[in-house]
Amino acid sequence: MFKRFSLIAMAVVLMAALALAGCGQKEAQKTTEESDVIKIGVYEPMTGASAAGGQMTVEGIELANEMYPEVLGKKIQLVIVDNKTDKTEAANAVARLIEKDKVSVIIGSYGSSLSMSGGQVAKDAGVPVVGCSPTNPLVTLDNDYYFRVCFIDPFQGKVMAKYAYETLKAKTAAIIMDISNDYSVGLSNFFKKAFIEYTGDEKSIVAEMNYKTGDQDFTAQLTTIKELKPDVVFAPGNYGESALLIKQARELGIDSKFLGGDTWEAPEFIEIGGDAVEGVAFSTHYTEEAPVTEVSEEFLNAYKNKYGGKEANAFAALGFDAYLVARDAIERAGSADPKAIRDALSQTKDFKGATGIITLDENGDANKSAVIKKVEGGKFVFVSVVEPE
Repeated sequence: MFKRFSLIAMAVVLMAALALAGCGQKEAQKTTEESDVIKIGVYEPMTGASAAGGQMTVEGIELANEMYPEVLGKKIQLVIVDNKTDKTEAANAVARLIEKDKVSVIIGSYGSSLSMSGGQVAKDAGVPVVGCSPTNPLVTLDNDYYFRVCFIDPFQGKVMAKYAYETLKAKTAAIIMDISNDYSVGLSNFFKKAFIEYTGDEKSIVAEMNYKTGDQDFTAQLTTIKELKPDVVFAPGNYGESALLIKQARELGIDSKFLGGDTWEAPEFIEIGGDAVEGVAFSTHYTEEAPVTEVSEEFLNAYKNKYGGKEANAFAALGFDAYLVARDAIERAGSADPKAIRDALSQTKDFKGATGIITLDENGDANKSAVIKKVEGGKFVFVSVVEPE
């Protein structure tokens, strides 16, 4: 009886050992497989108020990944996480990409507020991030692990102030900003400073008013605008609230010209605003009417092939560029080590992207031209290119 029990016990031990060996083999196999890929994390708003912007950006990133799927002889694996247009979710998304998915570099995010939330997490972990379209200067301030391929708001604000003063001959302006949105607040302040410099008149800004993301009724702000009759109204913000604000302005009989920033370039802006947004102008990063490099045309043709003739947009182009810049840094670093990639990113110079020639300065910011577009006939129409001074 004792002998029989011993045999059974030995069999159980042997089976357990074999099982453990199998697990170990699987783990070893898994490790080998993981070493054959280099992971790039992406955190973008795929849902929430900025979903359209995030989805357009991811279109460009996925396109670039399809065209350039390898680096250092290894496959590049994208790990995409939805930050839900929420600051806390953005920080959580970056933490997950670093701790769980073990990515080497991260791309994102549409929205300066979301980028700043994720930025500190990436900095603390020592993992570099390449931003696509976060234009607020604070995104890269005191964060030597954050870079971006877009221009920044001091330039964007000046571009629109110059357009208002020189092209539209505006002498007065009102500002309506989303105070819960760092992008809107920052860009409004830079527009204000530049517009006063152009006009030479401290009183040329006749009003500054606020709202918050999610607001639906702008009657109080617009009633003041109607009384003051400014030549232009600068109202950068999420495309949804901005389109609704302009629609209500026209319903109140306000005929001032409305100006905004790059977030307006989303099909939903025209869908919500309808005829009311005809004639509004905004600054953006890319136009197919004025390709800057051979990569611009390469992107444009590939985008139309992949997305069935759909018109290419600035955010897809920036996502495309962010992926290529990250891949280029991995290649120059000769390693998937985040610190080595960060060091290579900081040396990025004269990189030919779809949106222009990208050189990252000492702050990790790209010094690039801006494009002005307006809404005409229910479409975004190219107006001009403005070079940095």
